[in-house]
Amino acid sequence: MTNLERWVDALAQDLDLDPAVVDIGAILDLARDAAHGIERPAAPLTTFVAGYVAGLAAHDGSGRGVQEVLDRAAELALAWEPEPELPGTAPGE
Repeated sequence: MTNLERWVDALAQDLDLDPAVVDIGAILDLARDAAHGIERPAAPLTTFVAGYVAGLAAHDGSGRGVQEVLDRAAELALAWEPEPELPGTAPGE
C-alpha cells in the first residue's frame, strides 16, 4: 500500500466513509484534467465540487452516480476554453 493509499484509507475511516468507495485513480484523473484544461488551482476545487455533487446525489437519490459526475466534470474541464484575464483580476492580486 502506498502512502497515498494509506492516507486515503485513514482519512476515509476517520470520516466514517468506506475507503473502498474512493476511486483514487478516477479522482486524480479529474484533478489532472482540471489542472491542464483550466489552470492548476482548478484541480482541488473541481474534485471538491464533483465530490460534493456526488454526495448530494447519493443522499437525495437523484440517480447521478460518482462515476457519472466525475466523467461529466472531466468532459467540461477538457472542453474549457479559458479567456484572457484582465490585469489585477486574478485571485491574490
